[in-house]
Amino acid sequence: MSTEQNLVTTPITADFLRGHLDVEETAHGLLPHRLPAWARRQIPDDLLAVAEAQPSGVRVAFRTGATSVRLDTLPTKRAYRGFPPPPDGVYDLLVDGRLTAQATVDGGNLRTITDMQTQTAEFTPGPVGTAHFTGLPAGEKDIEIWLPHTEITEVVALRTDAPVEPAPKSGRRVWLHHGSSISHGSNAVFPSTIWPALAASAGDVELINLGFGGSALVDPFTARTMRDTRADLISLKLGINVVNSDAMRLRAFVPAVHGFLDTIREGHPTTPLLLVSPLLCPTHENTPGPLMPDLSGGALKFRATGDPAETAAGRLTLTIVRDALADIVKQRSAEDPNLHYLDGLDLYGESDHDESPLPDALHPGPEGHRRIGENFAELVFAHDGPFAVTTG
Repeated sequence: MSTEQNLVTTPITADFLRGHLDVEETAHGLLPHRLPAWARRQIPDDLLAVAEAQPSGVRVAFRTGATSVRLDTLPTKRAYRGFPPPPDGVYDLLVDGRLTAQATVDGGNLRTITDMQTQTAEFTPGPVGTAHFTGLPAGEKDIEIWLPHTEITEVVALRTDAPVEPAPKSGRRVWLHHGSSISHGSNAVFPSTIWPALAASAGDVELINLGFGGSALVDPFTARTMRDTRADLISLKLGINVVNSDAMRLRAFVPAVHGFLDTIREGHPTTPLLLVSPLLCPTHENTPGPLMPDLSGGALKFRATGDPAETAAGRLTLTIVRDALADIVKQRSAEDPNLHYLDGLDLYGESDHDESPLPDALHPGPEGHRRIGENFAELVFAHDGPFAVTTG
């Protein structure tokens, strides 16, 4: 049985992390970021600033013979005034790629949202806590601890009953993905079961997840970040945030997507690049944004508040966005044979919605994430999909 006296303490350094693009040194340890510092300086609002610092897809990866592992972290948890606090984020521990143990961390900082529209918040500091994992298999093994996808997490140290070293490079292809809150993992319970993580496991690839809740807005700094990030496979899931924030009209959206693709191609001229249109979301299929929270039924749901008649003047709906994205790929693919299109309705469409509705009318639940991940793996990574392994 391990005791505090015989545990080996190993500070977390950047070479223990996977799935991040930058790290920030804090008073406690390292804070992983999913956008580089120069891009963070261009972020215009707290929504994206918080989202990119939430470590969706980020994991601590190491090799060890330990059977007892403790990970010290300082989480920053999020709550909404007037609502019960959400459950603590979950840390998933995978041994040689298999989910083996889970834990949570008590305490930490608390960010209380006082206004859902402006994201105004109050901050209450808290202490470092520990995720405990015991009874792990004996012998040398590769371990990944997936950090909670909805809690900003400063990683401090590993405490183990055997020495650890950073995991060796896997040699797998790197998949760089950008999307909205669904890609970020909204309404998924566990970090290793958000749909991009499930698809990455099925496709045997290393995931870098740039899914940002509420913030897939065709931002130029995100395009430049992707241009400058090493990747073997790239996907973009665009549209839903542009619609639900009412951020653009069709006239601005189409050139913005062209520009986003142009920027990525500056750094990845021939890399397989997949443009994915929005999943089914009945509230926005034919009704523009902006999206508003609706508490009239006693639970949080979302509803579209735009006027469908204004689509004639260029306001966007998901139906219009899908057509626009398909046209963009059709136009460009003649000169860019490595550019591909995937209709989001093939990932989550009417039959999926009938069997597994969106709990808040916007985001899929755990079953929805599983379906999307399985469908993506089947359509994109398998057989003759755009990310399938080619031979010869």
